[in-house]
Amino acid sequence: MLTDAKCRNTTSGDKRIVKLADGGGLYLWIYHDGRKYWRLRYWQEGKEKSLSLGVYPTVGLKDARQKLEIERKRLDGNLDPSVERRADKLRRSMAAANSFEAVALEWYEKQLHTWVPRHAEGVKRRLEVNVFPKIGKRPISEIEAPELLDALRPIEKRGAHDLAHRIMQVCGQVFRYGIATGRCQRDISRDLRGALTPHQKQHQAAVRPEELPDLLRAIAGYETQGDKQTRLALDLLALTFVRTNELIGAEWAEIDLDAGIWIVPAERMKMKTEHVVPLAKQALAILEQLREINGGSRFVFPGRNRDKPISNNTMLFALYRLGYKGKMTGHGFRSVASTSLNEMGFRGDVIERQLAHSERDEVRGAYNRAEYLPERKEMMRKWANHLDAIRKGAKVIPFKAA
Repeated sequence: MLTDAKCRNTTSGDKRIVKLADGGGLYLWIYHDGRKYWRLRYWQEGKEKSLSLGVYPTVGLKDARQKLEIERKRLDGNLDPSVERRADKLRRSMAAANSFEAVALEWYEKQLHTWVPRHAEGVKRRLEVNVFPKIGKRPISEIEAPELLDALRPIEKRGAHDLAHRIMQVCGQVFRYGIATGRCQRDISRDLRGALTPHQKQHQAAVRPEELPDLLRAIAGYETQGDKQTRLALDLLALTFVRTNELIGAEWAEIDLDAGIWIVPAERMKMKTEHVVPLAKQALAILEQLREINGGSRFVFPGRNRDKPISNNTMLFALYRLGYKGKMTGHGFRSVASTSLNEMGFRGDVIERQLAHSERDEVRGAYNRAEYLPERKEMMRKWANHLDAIRKGAKVIPFKAA
């Protein structure tokens, strides 16, 4: 029988390897370079086999004997420890491949081409910060509703009720992907309906159509408080009612001034579908002014670093300075345009297409870039004339498009 002292002090001397027996098939193999390994020697179906039980001194003598007992029980049950170990390794590997985190990341990669980078980063970050630490390593088929709820409760406790609901929705999509790929049987997020604190959705602030003339006049005088580029950006946002991110990231290469068309590339759109923005003569005039100011940059609205666009907050803070904090946002121009254009009698389909609201059918979306384009050009022309008229004090009377 071996002792701790013998295990610790024995060397291989001039031999390449020395094997010290402890009994029951347990050996300590000592190599010439000082490495020491525990091994179990056993016979199976007439063949001698060997199984590693760990490295000494990380695995001490007592631990090695305990491991020996475990493997001996397998042998007594006519099980081959080597085969069982490979099976255990395979089961662990399969469990890792079917963990919630593995399935979620696989689902994420499938969705990635449909998202803009900012949204994609947000989805992954929410999973990594809020969900993976709690249930990421668990086999997705074994997760129960209370476990998912436990992961969402801390988000709720810090008052982020909307975020908790959003993350639950993302988890639901992961579970449904797991069902489709045979990794789990059901979407447990459905069991949490009513378990989270309800979230009251708050729409981004927007003026009413009758308040738009005062806002336009305030913007016209903005240069007494800020710079010309920001004033032109606000005017162009009112004329085109694109999303703020789409405007500030605009590049000159996207704009055809002669044709009066701005094509926002798919990678900058919310749902990654190329979008056409007809430019009325008023919008073209603004762009001509911006060309004189910013022609040296590839961006229509460059920031202090000419190789980057202005920040998301530039126009929002300008609206604050004009006294519209809590009353109007960049996104608000989309709301007021939608309301006003509907009152003017333009067809809903035409308005929705110009707002570039999400197209879920990718094949259909590929053909929709120019859908209703003649009507959209006419609508944008009349919208620009309408803004000119009300800025000058014309009475706001909705008119029919036709």
